[in-house]
Amino acid sequence: MTVYFIGAGPGAADLLTLRGRDILARCPVCLYAGSIVPSEMLAHCPAGARLVDTAPLDLDRIEAEYGAAHAAGQDVARLHSGDLSIYSAVAEQTRRLDRLGIPWEMVPGVPAFAAAAAVLGRELTVPGLAQSLVLTRMDGRASPMPPRENLVAFAATGATLAIHLAIHRLAEIVAVLTPQYGADCPAAIVAHASMPQQRVMRGTLGTIAALHAADPVARTALVLVGPAVAPENFRESALYDLDYVRRFRGQDCAG
Repeated sequence: MTVYFIGAGPGAADLLTLRGRDILARCPVCLYAGSIVPSEMLAHCPAGARLVDTAPLDLDRIEAEYGAAHAAGQDVARLHSGDLSIYSAVAEQTRRLDRLGIPWEMVPGVPAFAAAAAVLGRELTVPGLAQSLVLTRMDGRASPMPPRENLVAFAATGATLAIHLAIHRLAEIVAVLTPQYGADCPAAIVAHASMPQQRVMRGTLGTIAALHAADPVARTALVLVGPAVAPENFRESALYDLDYVRRFRGQDCAG
């Protein structure tokens, strides 16, 4: 018996990975975050599978579901939104599984920032503008931020910022970032990326708060800030330059 943690992706049912789909299809138990994971994904579960919406459950009750499945020798598919590597609350579950001696595996998913970048049609690392992406959030009730992880410190790098779970504090984000990036710095809000109700707002640090105030979006929206969000006058990468010599292209080869 194994518990499979599966990244369900940013929202669209067809952004579930093939590996995740195949595991869903063979697990007799599926725990899923019903408040976020689209119900269409559950169609991949086998007939008669036990489907458990974890939205109303606390961690003890989720642990009990794992324990019951383990006792019955039944594999569990555990669907989480986005990718498991960030803001997934997987670490606390795997720690309990380790204590219980229950095997588990992780299956990655499409992260929200990647879906948002696709919606915007942007590469978040652009030559000469930004070569780093900071994935961060702000203090919340569920989890405080470590003291040294704050927007002021991240803004000092000039990197592209992808700020999760903080749309309700947009005014604070703008106030903190404007001194470092400037009011003309590109900014965007993407809510429900890849889903039918997808929403996009494009502006600058000087305009984005007013745009949002005029037509607010959900708390799960992602805020993106940095020159790469709307790049202008950037140099081309040397990767495809005719004179750039690399392993798969010699001095005399331009293809």
